[in-house]
Amino acid sequence: MSKGRGKSRPKPRQHVSGFVSILGRPNAGKSTLLNALMGTKVAIVADKPQTTRTTIQGVWTTPGAQVVFVDTPGIHDADTLFNRRMMQSINEALGERDLLLYLVDSTRTPGAEDEKALDLIKDAHTPAIAVFNKVDALENNAALLPLIDRYRQWYEFDEYLPLSALKGVGLEELRAAILKRLPAGPAWFPADHVTDQPERFLAAEIIREKILASTRQEVPHSAAVLVDEWKEEGRLTRISATVHVERPGQKAIIVGARGAMLKKVGSEARLEIERLLGRKVFLALFVKVSPKWRENERFLKELDWRAMIGGDAPAVREPAGPDDNEGE
Repeated sequence: MSKGRGKSRPKPRQHVSGFVSILGRPNAGKSTLLNALMGTKVAIVADKPQTTRTTIQGVWTTPGAQVVFVDTPGIHDADTLFNRRMMQSINEALGERDLLLYLVDSTRTPGAEDEKALDLIKDAHTPAIAVFNKVDALENNAALLPLIDRYRQWYEFDEYLPLSALKGVGLEELRAAILKRLPAGPAWFPADHVTDQPERFLAAEIIREKILASTRQEVPHSAAVLVDEWKEEGRLTRISATVHVERPGQKAIIVGARGAMLKKVGSEARLEIERLLGRKVFLALFVKVSPKWRENERFLKELDWRAMIGGDAPAVREPAGPDDNEGE
């Protein structure tokens, strides 16, 4: 009996892994995309520009792949120390990456600032996909073609993909495009690892998100949140946090009449922090005027979540006055 050659078995697909940075102009929807790709919330979201202030990592793991996504602040002109630090974090997110996702707001007409922003992509010499977000807001997909052509004239991306991060349209196509461009490699993190951000930073970000959603346009860029105290008491976590603003008028807005605004922010934040931690939370919020905090190097270092890793002791700060406290 002669031996037939038979069918050759397909080789098992190699495990792939890599680092993927998400970049784009302010308000393009980068954090919404990160959360959508992750399938869970790891970054706060608001309809205000520069909601994201530092790089935020999300680790997405499947049986055959592990992707470390890095969300970044919007590419902008740096006119303060704070903004320069944000741009520095963007530049750091371009180094030693396997793939870049450049997010475009499909509802905006591109201009000179958008073309200039692509210089970062050009200088990186890293494979890049142009992702055209918010297509759900367009009347039809044909409106997207001139926009794609404009970006193709500025830079030849590896691929051009339409997407709605908010609605989940095009997510699977984007995931597939990412995975096919990643190199073979191991999983660097356990399968249940989602983010490197410490809980105290996530709590501060949730508080800031509620402020962004509830206050007027003049407040968002001037508000920063630092956790002063974090205590575990059985099934209860006690959190004390200070909202820093630059001017007394901004403090008045956040506190609100008879403390109503701060109470609303605290209540909404507490409920979400409880869902995050899976336990009861007592949240005490303070508001403090800290003039020119965006130009204070020491203060800006405290805001970076990476400064919180490895040390649980809060930084020493002046206590807020009695009229500042509107605890939850």
